[in-house]
Amino acid sequence: MEREWVVEESVAVAARPDEVYAAVADPRRMVEWSPEVFAVRVRGRTVGQGTRFVGFNRIGWRVWFTTCRVTAAVPGKAFAFRVSSFGMPVALWGYRVEDVSDDPSAPRTRLTEYWEDLRREGRSAKIVSVLGKVFTGVPAERRAAVNRAGMRATLDRIRTAVEAG
Repeated sequence: MEREWVVEESVAVAARPDEVYAAVADPRRMVEWSPEVFAVRVRGRTVGQGTRFVGFNRIGWRVWFTTCRVTAAVPGKAFAFRVSSFGMPVALWGYRVEDVSDDPSAPRTRLTEYWEDLRREGRSAKIVSVLGKVFTGVPAERRAAVNRAGMRATLDRIRTAVEAG
């Protein structure tokens, strides 16, 4: 099986784009959504392009952290961040928010979560791939499949919470 480098999943949410964006644009809320994230520490009070944060993750008994920097924060449209480990690039994670409603009285938004593996070539890619397997227990070749399942759970949790108000 060929390695997947990019994964994306989408869900329709019965809410306005600004409501959906608000749910995904604060990394601290990832503890509510993600099956892996159990804590997030953000530098500063507000989150915008350039904001740095640390994500603490868990799969079973394995625990690790990543350092992240927000690369896109466009209200109602897009939120993304670059992940690194020990200064080496790991991945790009993001959300696209699209208004797909035909009726203003019945808002509907498509939320797409995406991931791109940045461990492509060179010495640092090999090192961070080995570190990823050691810390997470997931070899680089299987990370896309693990992330796809996690994205589905994350998107379902976001949809449920946002629709509940």
